[in-house]
Amino acid sequence: MKYMNLGKTGLKVSRICLGCMSYGLADRGAHLWTIDEEQSRPFLSRAIELGINFFDTANVYSDGTSEEILGRAVRDFGRRDELVIATKVHGRMHADVNGAGLSRKAILSEIDASLKRLGMDYVDLYQIHRWDSATPIEETLEALHDVVKAGKARYIGASSMYAWQFCKALMLADRHGWTRFVSMQNHYNLLYREEEREMMSLCQSEGVGVIPWSPLARGRLARPWETESNTMRAETDVFGKTLYNKMEDVDKAVVEQVGGLAQAHGVPRAQIALAWLLAKPGVTSPIVGATKPHHLEDAVAALDVELSPSEVAALEAPYLPHHVAGFS
Repeated sequence: MKYMNLGKTGLKVSRICLGCMSYGLADRGAHLWTIDEEQSRPFLSRAIELGINFFDTANVYSDGTSEEILGRAVRDFGRRDELVIATKVHGRMHADVNGAGLSRKAILSEIDASLKRLGMDYVDLYQIHRWDSATPIEETLEALHDVVKAGKARYIGASSMYAWQFCKALMLADRHGWTRFVSMQNHYNLLYREEEREMMSLCQSEGVGVIPWSPLARGRLARPWETESNTMRAETDVFGKTLYNKMEDVDKAVVEQVGGLAQAHGVPRAQIALAWLLAKPGVTSPIVGATKPHHLEDAVAALDVELSPSEVAALEAPYLPHHVAGFS
């Protein structure tokens, strides 16, 4: 395993982050494709064996059961202080009017609820899952600052939003002396590169670590274009259906380039797609999901795949601008 600092912090994280959205109770929340605790534990154990020290979840994943599963696995398979645990706040956790969002009330309640489910005294990275237009960002930032000062989180991070919003949040934190976001978890892969317009440069300029979600575009970069996924996730992932399938000819050309390079290197397609992302300036640790044994092995093996400048150019050549996706 390879490690690097998260942005300009001193925190060192593995260059692969295991995303835990797929681990939870399928009858809780909106993710009907999740695998239960018994099925999940081998992946969490194997990740630690492979040297992965970075794990990402969220309060809203399977109604908090993802956090519960991760917390028990950490106690059984790892040493808490050797691991970097990240969770998120924003999504709806209960039905009343204050049951979602980034108000002070929501943040201070949800951090305690997440810690209880995780069975931990603190998380290493507490992230806002999306931008909350109904709450002043100053209120959100001050509440997050108080979470850090209370010792309940070591660092704070953000997720998909417009670059102007992130820039405003960084500026306000500096102005008021509040804790600053150290990471950006954004939607970035070979099929969706709109983050290159502004967000990636902003993060590099401000020393913010980038931890992309959906690095394999919901599996589209890991299989031939003509091969349909017949998994429960492919059939029921409502959010995923909003991200792709809008520029099929362009996306197909990119996928074909990935396939050609994978054949030339003698590696699975997933390794090529991840190698491209890992080599992008500013990218710290792609968040990879794993529900089959080879998923983790391929992700770690991608660290040793080196693409030449001409190969990178070939992968990127077919791309055309896409509509912004993933902010909701």
